Amino acid sequence: MSSIAARRFYPALAMMTGASMWGVIWYPMRLLESGGLVGLWLTLIMYSSALVVSLPYTAKSIPEFAREPVYLTLLMISAGWTNLAFVEAVLEGNILRVLLLFYLSPLWATLMGWLFLRERITPIAAASLIIAMAGALLMLWNPILGAPWPQGKADWMALTSGFAFAVSIVITRKLHDISIEAKVLSVWAGVTLLAIGMIAFFAIPIPQASLSIFGGAVALGVLGILVMTLLVQYGVTHMPVHRSAVLALIELVAGAVSQQLLTDEVVSVREWIGGGLIVLGAYLSARASSPRDY
Repeated sequence: MSSIAARRFYPALAMMTGASMWGVIWYPMRLLESGGLVGLWLTLIMYSSALVVSLPYTAKSIPEFAREPVYLTLLMISAGWTNLAFVEAVLEGNILRVLLLFYLSPLWATLMGWLFLRERITPIAAASLIIAMAGALLMLWNPILGAPWPQGKADWMALTSGFAFAVSIVITRKLHDISIEAKVLSVWAGVTLLAIGMIAFFAIPIPQASLSIFGGAVALGVLGILVMTLLVQYGVTHMPVHRSAVLALIELVAGAVSQQLLTDEVVSVREWIGGGLIVLGAYLSARASSPRDY
């Protein structure tokens, strides 16, 4: 394999592997929950494990927090909610529906980029917004209400997780002079601190689970969360934005296949159509990337 081909192949492989892992991580999470670890405690153990293991790599970036305390704090909050809400959503909701509603995040990111970063909305980006919104309306259509509205906690968690993820993307773009190490530390510290705060606020007791379940959560944090994040980060760093965004959609394929193999959850025809429109909107949003990304 030539050096040019290798520079294209390995980032793409990393991105595809990381995205696929994100599409199936819900299954070991559900196994750990069935073993006694509720969502907030599961999230805390996984992300604090990733945080601790990453400290030799990320701790050197701590002084950077004094340069951008406001934006890095906002990144901690938005990234914290992104991951907390995502875990809660996949534990309770229909997997494919949760992933599709989460993938409205390109729509929110485009709108916020226009509002706060003065990024121009191209005709393709505008079309992606319209298509994705139409898909969301179909996905969220409530026949009882006769209107589009989230149909339970999982829907709300998936939607707010995707919105918070878009906020974190916009903040990350703003922090172009802050190192990747500082951003990664912000994300994992944000999840950990927010989980601790919510556990304390809601007085959620320590789970009565076996040591093997706790150990499984630690392993999933290190071998799952940490590895997936590094793979995706490597892929995003070494390929154009539009290509990495399209490859990230493999998460949906992995989620759909694993759902069909591992659960008896059913997705209606209306949800498939709405989900297809959301995927098309996300794809067009990725293709609308500026030529500077090439």
